[in-house]
Amino acid sequence: MPHKTGNPWTVLTTKPIYENPWMRVVEHDVLTPLGNPGIYGVMHAQNLATGVVPIDDQGRVTLVGQYRFPLQQYSWEIPEGGGKKGVEPVESARRELLEETGQTARHWLPILTMHLSNSITDETAHCFLAWGIEQGQAEPEETEVLQLRHVSFAEAYAMVKRGEITDAIAVACLLKVRLMALDGDLPEDVTRLILG
Repeated sequence: MPHKTGNPWTVLTTKPIYENPWMRVVEHDVLTPLGNPGIYGVMHAQNLATGVVPIDDQGRVTLVGQYRFPLQQYSWEIPEGGGKKGVEPVESARRELLEETGQTARHWLPILTMHLSNSITDETAHCFLAWGIEQGQAEPEETEVLQLRHVSFAEAYAMVKRGEITDAIAVACLLKVRLMALDGDLPEDVTRLILG
């Protein structure tokens, strides 16, 4: 029996609730899949999210630490941020890597496209593995008070397993890179850096 993949929701009206440079919130009056009246609020991201797993020539990952205002807690993550729609995601990822860490990379590989919290938002993240790292000067934005840690890939993976890294993009990307290395989906020299 084929899967039903069409839209079971009926939108009756839509009204804007709030907008700023980063998000737009709308509320829909709907009929649910069972035909009952309801509401559905959606946060539309104004930008695309990007994430980068940078692997240096010693097999280390650069992690970025910062206080996350919505969570009211400190978070260790991979370099990540936003990019304008219409700009190639890899270009936005290059900019974020440079801004947050001061690093540039000779090699870039797309590893993952993911939807973040897809029950309430349409935000999409494009993620990359970067290697051939050269270190320069970081240029964080005024809202960013960042710390950098250079840890082995094995330690970054262990931080995910121990629950010390909880950011969704970071968790997904580090796990995906490890799976790609184990499955032989990366160049041999990069696999050696990741798996040791």
